[in-house]
Amino acid sequence: MEIPQIQINFVPSAVHLPEASKLPSIGCGGECLFVGRTRPELHEDHGELIALQYECYQEMATSELQKLAKEAVDRFSVRHIRVTHSVGRVAIDEASVVIAVSSDHRDDAFTACRFMIDLLKQRVPIWKQEMWADGTTWSEGKPITTNG
Repeated sequence: MEIPQIQINFVPSAVHLPEASKLPSIGCGGECLFVGRTRPELHEDHGELIALQYECYQEMATSELQKLAKEAVDRFSVRHIRVTHSVGRVAIDEASVVIAVSSDHRDDAFTACRFMIDLLKQRVPIWKQEMWADGTTWSEGKPITTNG
């Protein structure tokens, strides 16, 4: 059996979905893709959301994403994981993160993809500044729930 492949990429501004979602043709039966986009929001004090600005400690973020991907490979029999995350400005409706996973079976691909995005939000040093029509705020994130 071949060694699982892990790719971690950071890109300036929005993630290019066709490129970030490419998975190798290695005979997997299941592929799962998670796309995180900037969604329109309205802040009671600052008005409409214009964009999100991402910052990270790239060396540490890369290391942590590698660890998460290796965990996913070990737990879910994944054969390929590709994570692409924005660093910089991401406008409304543009993608800021794409996680692509392939495995022999669909259940492992779905589970590993969910595992990756949930733990990325908890453990990886990436910060998000919200850019509103009238000001900026730093996102504090929301706790992960298992009920959807």
